[in-house]
Amino acid sequence: MQRRVFGAWMCASVLMTGAAWAQDSYPSRPISLVVPYGAGGVTDVVARALAQGMGKQLGQTVVIENKPGAGASMGVMEMRTAKPDGYRLTLAPVSIFRQPHIQKVQYDPVRDLSYIATYMTYDFVLAVPQDSPFKTVQDLVEFAKKNPGAVDYGTPGKFTANHVVMALLEQATGARFTHAPFKGDAEALNSLMAGHIKSGVYANTVLPYLSSGKLRALASASEVRPEAFANVPTFREAGYAFDVPSPLGIAGPRGLPPEIVRKLEAAIKAAMDDPAFRQVVGNYGVRTQFRGSQEYTAFARKAFEDEKKIVQNIGLED
Repeated sequence: MQRRVFGAWMCASVLMTGAAWAQDSYPSRPISLVVPYGAGGVTDVVARALAQGMGKQLGQTVVIENKPGAGASMGVMEMRTAKPDGYRLTLAPVSIFRQPHIQKVQYDPVRDLSYIATYMTYDFVLAVPQDSPFKTVQDLVEFAKKNPGAVDYGTPGKFTANHVVMALLEQATGARFTHAPFKGDAEALNSLMAGHIKSGVYANTVLPYLSSGKLRALASASEVRPEAFANVPTFREAGYAFDVPSPLGIAGPRGLPPEIVRKLEAAIKAAMDDPAFRQVVGNYGVRTQFRGSQEYTAFARKAFEDEKKIVQNIGLED
């Protein structure tokens, strides 16, 4: 009996020692990071710059895998079957908190993920052509209130954060707009430039058009004025009490060991200060935003509940 107890104790000790050694030696091979968007876009380019910086910190290559589709949830779905060893991670866009309230999905964003850290945030801007009669967001709102449905707006698709921005503006003002969903920012921008729609909500892809004077920004949905849109009032500054926070971060499978989370969190934070990364985000006007694991986890839980209210209360079925 004593031998059996001793043997079991020895096995447990070996397993615990092995697990501790694995975490201490992490990472000992390349890490895969799923980017749930196509290659070449702003999100992909910034993620690659971050991955290079993380690689320097961790002493291992961080390999990008582009897996677009399924509402940018391909990486999150993979985390359900990935080993919680830190070698397979994913970007976690805010849309993953909204999708479960819209349709049946194969993941639970709170239960199935270990949130590590955020490194940037999307900023969304309501824009019109330079020759538009709408000089301010108040102009656009007042016209839409007098002419329900006459003001259309383009977005990269239904249920995107861009769509949420205008749905919240409708709720805040009582105005009624017409949604024109497209397949992406580029298509929506082209339609606005061609005069097919009166307005649109875009992320940082709109910057070159604002800089060239072809488009005019009326308001941003950020909680503070982003540096890239320093001359653009936020919706709150314009008198409409809402913003649309959209941080982007990195997550792993459920049950990721705390020590591995801490190593990755530290690597992300350090990578954000890497000169090469700073240059890339500067080139694209992207706003960096760090949230550590604890804060990011709390944000995820709140965002999941907030998105439920948005879907239920502001008519996103339109």
